[in-house]
Amino acid sequence: MEKLSLKYIVRKPKEQTKNTSLLILLHGYGSNEEDLYSFASELPSDLIIVSARALQDLGFGSYAWYTIHFNNTQKKFSDILEAIKARDVIYKFIKEVQEKYTISPEKTFLLGFSQGTILGMATALNHPTKIKNIIGLSGYVNHDILPDNLEILDYSNLSFYCSHGTVDQVIPIDWARQTPVFLKSLNIEHTYSEFPIGHGVAPKNFYELRNWISTKI
Repeated sequence: MEKLSLKYIVRKPKEQTKNTSLLILLHGYGSNEEDLYSFASELPSDLIIVSARALQDLGFGSYAWYTIHFNNTQKKFSDILEAIKARDVIYKFIKEVQEKYTISPEKTFLLGFSQGTILGMATALNHPTKIKNIIGLSGYVNHDILPDNLEILDYSNLSFYCSHGTVDQVIPIDWARQTPVFLKSLNIEHTYSEFPIGHGVAPKNFYELRNWISTKI
């Protein structure tokens, strides 16, 4: 793992060509860079897959992008200042990886799960010219970490794939259902799917997102 803003692991194609794309993975709370990386072998071979490790060490191989106060009266409460810091570090990391592997924003995918989704979507909405395709699994749009000038930013370049479990016990499905409504309000191209699962990725979900990636490469 080369020293960049975040620690990471990488899978590179046998040969990088002009068609090679970059996929950056952002894991969820309490996980690590190995988690989403398990998808790598099932994804298109002409992808550079970079899986990042979150900032905060929770011990025993678990990491978080920012603190969640589980004893809050609403069960969860995100530390917004830490989330903003994490969002900005992710943006810096994306630029570093693009430069390292000579990949343009037009060939860049960002995939997140849960907390990684929240930050991935926020990063794209703050910097829409730096990423092309965003995959948000089991997350939601946190408006506290979005730009103030949403209405005047150009989001015509972006494309989102979002999915959620209908019986998610961690992030309520009602929160996720606001995502396509919000993206539509900004005229952002998007696909939204629901699956009868909890806080995770069902096989049908994975096959759908894999096909979505294949159509965007």
